[in-house]
Amino acid sequence: MADGTFAVLMLVLGLTDMSMNHCGSGNGCLGRNPDTPRLAFSAGQVVERRADTASEVYFRYDLGHKLGPFGNAVGASFGENGEIWVGYGQTYTINFGDSPFYTELHAMPGIYLDNGGFDLGGPVEFRSGIEIGFENRKGWRFAASYDHRSNAGIYDDNPGIETVQFRISAPLNF
Repeated sequence: MADGTFAVLMLVLGLTDMSMNHCGSGNGCLGRNPDTPRLAFSAGQVVERRADTASEVYFRYDLGHKLGPFGNAVGASFGENGEIWVGYGQTYTINFGDSPFYTELHAMPGIYLDNGGFDLGGPVEFRSGIEIGFENRKGWRFAASYDHRSNAGIYDDNPGIETVQFRISAPLNF
């Protein structure tokens, strides 16, 4: 899944959920709903493509609201070789009944600066991926995450990279 598969999956599942569970509410299909704001920290490795294996840290802030079924998040990652990515986009969470397990998809356009590190073809890069995890009773989440970054072919060169990370996110209930 080294392309926009996660973004398309998020869109299809989110729109299906929206039509089934959100459009009939008084807020409308994309009505604003409260959500738990979270601060997440991830650490992992670039694992595929033409890039050499390298470490990356990633910070993400999930805003305290959803638009219909879609959460909103801002993120920033820092690569071992000086690469920086900053973006804003949407998340979609799938809970498995009353169990503490969940899956979350995300799609986030952003700005990428290679700073002498791996060149992804241009400054506009899209990050999409999947997180599979466990949420404890206090709202802390522990997850494995896999994501893809590329420019979706808007530049002549589109090497893309994949990262595998371990993520911890803390609820920010003020």
